[in-house]
Amino acid sequence: MFDANRALQIVLELSGTFVFGLNGALTAMEAENLDLVGVIVLAVITALGGGIIRDVLIGFLPPSAFRDWRYLAVASGAGIIAFVARRLWVRVRRSITVFDAAGLALFCVTGTTAAFAAHLGPFQSAVLGTITAVGGGTIRDVVIKRVPTVLSSGLYAVPAAGGATLTALALEFHFYGGFLAVGAALLCFAIRMIGVKFNLNLPTSRPHL
Repeated sequence: MFDANRALQIVLELSGTFVFGLNGALTAMEAENLDLVGVIVLAVITALGGGIIRDVLIGFLPPSAFRDWRYLAVASGAGIIAFVARRLWVRVRRSITVFDAAGLALFCVTGTTAAFAAHLGPFQSAVLGTITAVGGGTIRDVVIKRVPTVLSSGLYAVPAAGGATLTALALEFHFYGGFLAVGAALLCFAIRMIGVKFNLNLPTSRPHL
């Protein structure tokens, strides 16, 4: 029997895996002079790291990334595409930020729905949705030895948390569906891109002298 919600979940997850894979590969190539294997590894880490953390925390083992070959294939494929077309990406550096925002938006929704499906409450599901969205990028940043974006950019975790919260509330009160999922993802994407465009951040710890 066809399960529309499950099909939607897979489409969103694979889409998020692809765009986050591109982002991870492009970020890696911009920061370091990596070979093809290094680029693919960073693409996979960025694309799948957050979901693996989520699955470990909810006790879904082995994680989805290793249960379904498509996740690894899509993440690796994104890395290869980024590497092959690296000269093109150099000309459109802004694409890195756009892919990052797109992955953030998609994963905050899918991470929340996966946690809710594991019978967690709406608050816990929203937290894990946010972790899913920011986890892979955080691991990537640590690997390439830079301060994680989630700790230095105020409007990074915030839009992910907003999209995850909207998704969790929709699931809790039974009005979640395709339009809501897309709407929550667009909300996260829009807030993140507005923050980037206008350089908006939360207050920082550095005193202004």
